[in-house]
Amino acid sequence: MSDSGSGLESTPLQSASVHFYKLQRQYQQILDRWTPHVLYRWLSTAGLLFVFFLRIVFAQGWYIDAHAIYLLNLLLAFLQPKFDPSLQDDLMADEIEEGGDPVSPLPSNRDDEFRPFVRRLPEWQFWLSATRATVIALFCTFSEVFDVPVYWPILVVYFFTLFALTMRRQIQHMIKYKYIPFDIGRKARYGGAK
Repeated sequence: MSDSGSGLESTPLQSASVHFYKLQRQYQQILDRWTPHVLYRWLSTAGLLFVFFLRIVFAQGWYIDAHAIYLLNLLLAFLQPKFDPSLQDDLMADEIEEGGDPVSPLPSNRDDEFRPFVRRLPEWQFWLSATRATVIALFCTFSEVFDVPVYWPILVVYFFTLFALTMRRQIQHMIKYKYIPFDIGRKARYGGAK
C-alpha cells in the first residue's frame, strides 16, 4: 500500500461522486441561464414535440398516448391554484360545525387583502417536466420495447374525451371560485409616468 503522506486516498466511489456533483452543478447552471427566457424555452419544447411527432410518423409507432396524458396532467396542475378554495370551504364548514369562528381564507369584500393566484405547478416546473418527458419519450421511440401496437382511433377519442371532461371541470371550478390563472388585460404600472 502506498502512502501519499496526506492520509486521504480517493476511492472510486468518491471520485464518481465528485464527477456526479460537477455534472449536476453544470446542469443547474444551464437551467439557471434558461430561466428568464420564457418564450425561447417554450419554443424549444414545441420544437422537441415536433421532432417527437415526426419520429412517430416516420417510425410508424404508437408512442404518443402516455406522453399526451402526462402533458395533460401537467397542464391541469398548472391551471389549478396551490391552495384549493373548495378544500378551504370544506375546512371552514368543519370549523363552523365544531363551533369555531368562520374565517374565510379568500378575500370576500373590496376591503380585504389582495391575494394573487399561486399555481399548484409553477410555470418553470411545468416547462421543465414537459421538456424532460418529451426528451425521454423521444429516446423511447428508438426502442421496439416501447412500441405497443394499439388501435389508434380509440386512443385519440380517449385523449380528447379526457381533455374535454377535465377542462370542463377545471373551467367550472374557476367560475365557481372566481379566479383566472392567467394575467389578462392591461398591467398596472406603479411609480411611473402616466
